[in-house]
Amino acid sequence: MSSYDKLRVLLSGVVDQRFFAVPLCYSTSFIKTLNTYLESGDQLGAVVTGKVMKTCGFLEVTGCIFALHWKTCYSFYLGHSSSTMVQMGAKTTTITECDMLQQETHLLKDGQNEQVTTNYDREESQFPVSKQEIIWTNVVFITLLHVLFVYCFCNYFFSTKWQTYVWSFIVGGIGGFGVTGGAHRYFTHRSFKAKLPLQLILILCYTVSGQNNIPDWVRDHRVHHKFSETDADPHNANRGFFFSHVGWLMQRKHPEVYRKGKTIDMSDINNDPLVKFHTKHFLLFKMLFCFIIPVLISVYALNENWAEAISSLAVVRYVLNLNFTWSVNSVAHIWGSKPYDKRIQPAQNVVVSIVAMGEGWHNYHHSFPWDYRAAELGGYSLNTTTLWLDLFAAIGWAYDLKTASKQLIQQVAVNQGDGSWRQEPETAHARDYKTS
Repeated sequence: MSSYDKLRVLLSGVVDQRFFAVPLCYSTSFIKTLNTYLESGDQLGAVVTGKVMKTCGFLEVTGCIFALHWKTCYSFYLGHSSSTMVQMGAKTTTITECDMLQQETHLLKDGQNEQVTTNYDREESQFPVSKQEIIWTNVVFITLLHVLFVYCFCNYFFSTKWQTYVWSFIVGGIGGFGVTGGAHRYFTHRSFKAKLPLQLILILCYTVSGQNNIPDWVRDHRVHHKFSETDADPHNANRGFFFSHVGWLMQRKHPEVYRKGKTIDMSDINNDPLVKFHTKHFLLFKMLFCFIIPVLISVYALNENWAEAISSLAVVRYVLNLNFTWSVNSVAHIWGSKPYDKRIQPAQNVVVSIVAMGEGWHNYHHSFPWDYRAAELGGYSLNTTTLWLDLFAAIGWAYDLKTASKQLIQQVAVNQGDGSWRQEPETAHARDYKTS
């Protein structure tokens, strides 16, 4: 393929981010600049949407946007401007000890080592290019929400009482734990079992986060794991940072997400009486526990002004919680090391681990999704979700906490990692729990 053909490939309309599009005209010098990237072999993780046409010796690109993935995003969709098909990235496999998401497994023998290889289901190598309909109500709501965040932060930051900030931090932590420990590690991956009191706590905490209902959250995340970085992935990181962070919420899902989503086993969620009751009254619970009750406590218990209370609890805290969760889908799929499996995009990102309560050790998590710790090493300060789960385990409310064995972790890291893995002394939360 010539450099010019490669350039046309990069300039194909793969990612639909039209609402951030800007008209651009590329001169000959700009084409040469892009050509330099291509000739040097540098993987320019950029995709452009819009209409590409060749006129008067230069390319006029209308309605386009770049999503740079840097060098860590080494795979991306390729499409030709004259074709209706896009080629999917290379097939990836993940060695695991058990298959919590009921993926197809194959037992391989390698000398004395037994390996269970879980294959991402990529039965079709090509999908039609599909421009999903933009959900303008979501675009307007999410945009205004972030504009309001900036306004509230700038106008009420210094007038808000310190007690309200402490309360906002607590509420944010409650909601964060509901997402990480509840929706993610418990409901999605079933990495541990919970007695009734803990189940109620997890559901309540998740409600404080103000995200989607539990069945939708779980289905999307199970699809994300089973068909990671394909068109069936709801927040496919190959479509750019913006799309994987928040853009996927601003448009209709790709048809493959719906098609593959129907193949996911959701019987455990659909038959859970607590989840069914919560889903039935979800909107009421969300308004009460995410917005109304936190604000009322700030006003009547902390004697805060209404404006400052609403600003801190209903806007700033809520927007931060959302972006911390979204960063796992975007930042932790682009930047970081890959000590366990260099062939997949999820990476170890310490910043995400801090803001997302331990969810940033993402290369480990995608290699061992059933491990309740979502990490091999590190103290509780970088994995507060595991700290809370261990505390609940100590009183017997959490049990059968599943972990990957040290032998398996070492085997996977040595065989598939990028060489950055190193064995460290066992930490307090790295112990294996016995099955009750």
